[in-house]
Amino acid sequence: METQRSANPLVPAAVLGGCLLLGLVVGGWVLGSQIKDIKLADRYVTVKGLVERTVKSDSAIWPVSFKEAGNDLAQVFTKSEADKNAVLKFFAAQGITLQEITVGQIQVTDKQTNEYNNNPSGTRYIVQQTVTVHSSDVDKIAKAGQKTAELVQAGIVVGGGYGQGGIAYKFGGLNALKPDMITEATRNARASADRFAADSGSQVGSIRSANQGVFSISAADSGGASGPGEEGGGGGDAQADSSIMKKVRVVATVDYYLVR
Repeated sequence: METQRSANPLVPAAVLGGCLLLGLVVGGWVLGSQIKDIKLADRYVTVKGLVERTVKSDSAIWPVSFKEAGNDLAQVFTKSEADKNAVLKFFAAQGITLQEITVGQIQVTDKQTNEYNNNPSGTRYIVQQTVTVHSSDVDKIAKAGQKTAELVQAGIVVGGGYGQGGIAYKFGGLNALKPDMITEATRNARASADRFAADSGSQVGSIRSANQGVFSISAADSGGASGPGEEGGGGGDAQADSSIMKKVRVVATVDYYLVR
């Protein structure tokens, strides 16, 4: 009985020693994994995937502005109405329907009532109107835009706010293109990462971070996008708006871990 009692104190010591040993093993494994993770975090490659699509505009906006000036308001207004009728007749001859036309409000300027007018001489009244065409038949509008000289020959000075021809061509199908383009851009980025890894004797691991990029729309025959950091559903500048054919572009940036 005395011998058994004297041996019992060694059991807790053995258990304690085993626990300490197990703790050292587990701690060493965890520390080793953390060091490995730190080294892995330092080894990654940043690649970009570019995708471009050529698309056709699906709508056109054509504002045609005209103005008349004179000292007799009634006469100036009559001339402006004649101009409006001539513009509407021109549109009808090009196959543009009334449902595609919006006639804006008449704007009248009386120079004598303008306190900031430093040149009171000349005509007193200026009457301006704008007739705007909204159409999904972009080819018809483009063809009509080539015949605006007929209005000039009729004595109507026309103007527009969208650059050459005054016609703005828009593309509204960007959202439908986004999923496939993002997938393709990511796939292209992965292909670039695989080539880099092969050259460096590594393998591509998981994604460290990713940025799908910003979609941009430019004229199809232009060398660049509509602008850095710009996204739009119908073009971002005058050059893009003046072109029926457009280039949709996105660049995805992805960081991949590299492993041995």
